[in-house]
Amino acid sequence: MSVNNSPIIILVRPQLGENIGTAARAMLNCGLTQMRLVAPRDGWPSEKAVSASSGAHEVIEQAQLFPDIASAVADLEFVYATSARDFRMNKPIDNLETAADKLAATPKCGVLFGPERTGLEADDIIHANRLLTIPLNPAFSSLNLAQAVLLVSYSWHRAKGLPELSQSHRTDKTRPATQAELAGLMAHLTDELDAAAFFTSADKKPSMLRNLSSLFARMEPTEQDVQTLRGVIKALVAGRRNPTKHS
Repeated sequence: MSVNNSPIIILVRPQLGENIGTAARAMLNCGLTQMRLVAPRDGWPSEKAVSASSGAHEVIEQAQLFPDIASAVADLEFVYATSARDFRMNKPIDNLETAADKLAATPKCGVLFGPERTGLEADDIIHANRLLTIPLNPAFSSLNLAQAVLLVSYSWHRAKGLPELSQSHRTDKTRPATQAELAGLMAHLTDELDAAAFFTSADKKPSMLRNLSSLFARMEPTEQDVQTLRGVIKALVAGRRNPTKHS
């Protein structure tokens, strides 16, 4: 999934193709597809970037190459520069949450990420409207390029209110079980437990049934799950009643 008017991720003088690839992977995880590269050290295109992207070819193939930051941001209306350094510049600084809201509300925007070894320099920062800082452990705030891209991309994704992209445990072949189906499962199980004299104490039976009911509720079972569990109960009962048949 990609989203129109999403932020453009701009990697300034990236040093390794592998890091470009992992950054592309992080972007596509969050639905971002627009990457711009400013003077990558090892040139472009890069087979190492393709390999490291783990299938995020859409981002790699569409990546645009620029000779300098000025040309990379020329068509943008708003630009953030990421940095953990104190540049002593008269430039506003936003945290990740504030920046994510701004990026989600701005159609033509971009985020600058500096070289892996040094980060952005003061001459790079002048091309941005604001600084974006990610508050981490002040004694150790070092992030690799892909980690920084992922944090910004995911924060934008959440601020945009987009649906989660992760796969559910359910498939299109089933649906969540209804409360009636769960109640039917519990009734079936309770009847067979009674028949097997499982409840040795009448006083404890209600709490034990509540625990079982809570267990099934936490599972968030599908319709197929309920059918499978009821099939298991039937098989166990049949095996108990006809032990020789199942030996």
